[in-house]
Amino acid sequence: MSSSLRFITQNHPLIKIDPLSSDPIAGRLAVHTITTNPWSLAEAAKHYSARGIGGISVWIEALQGISDSQAHRILDDAGLKVPALVRGGFFCHDSAAERQFRIDRNRQLLATAAAIEAEMMVLVVGAHPGAPLETQRHWVADAIEALIPDVEATGVKLAIEPLHPMYAGDRSCINRIAEARDICQRLNHPLIGVAVDVYHVWWDPDLQREIELLGQQKTLFAYHLCDWRIPTRDMLNDRALMGDGCIDLPGITAMVRAAGFDGWDEVEIFSEDHWKEDQHQFLDSILDRYSRLCTAM
Repeated sequence: MSSSLRFITQNHPLIKIDPLSSDPIAGRLAVHTITTNPWSLAEAAKHYSARGIGGISVWIEALQGISDSQAHRILDDAGLKVPALVRGGFFCHDSAAERQFRIDRNRQLLATAAAIEAEMMVLVVGAHPGAPLETQRHWVADAIEALIPDVEATGVKLAIEPLHPMYAGDRSCINRIAEARDICQRLNHPLIGVAVDVYHVWWDPDLQREIELLGQQKTLFAYHLCDWRIPTRDMLNDRALMGDGCIDLPGITAMVRAAGFDGWDEVEIFSEDHWKEDQHQFLDSILDRYSRLCTAM
């Protein structure tokens, strides 16, 4: 069997429930605008909708040059739901004044998220080289706590996204679900939770237990799909299409479903190779692979 199709016939022992609606693409699949990066927001919304995709997670880069109201109109006209605005955060800095500036920037982003009717804003929390990781995690928790009044006013959830440890030096001091979950427990707020991206957490030996705990604590807010390319040639922009890498997607998806998650399956692929392709064909491949994953489950 081709490695790219390896999950089609896989029967995973954790899968004991029917996890998908009768129309999973319309009812459960969302695609991040960064996945089809060459397209504008209007192009992405048009083409996602035309293929029956139900959701679009909007990266802030896709909003450049258009107002929040224009973006909302584009998304509304396409009939798309918006699981998330991506991404806020980047809280870490050794200057208190700079940290406050970044908190204020996140307040603005929350207003944008509310304007486009995003369910949540995903947080990549940032890192400051040279500062102890534990200190940085306190900065992150303090910043999110400062945003709670804005979260409550807008109704937009915040989803902390742990990033793979290769990003611990300069992109995220939160690298495991356990660290994100610790912040959620400290703040104990129903609108603060975690985004689980398979690319960042698939390696974690505690993954199943951590996903179970997220479910029990009602903090599993988002689930992102892609695959880990072998070999990985770039630390950022070399993600693989589902089935073209080494991640046990049926297994992790089963864990997420078993934890009670019933939200969007969000495809988030950064890939210089795929961005060079015809984006219509790439989107067709995403739909094919997602359908195959659904069939495997």
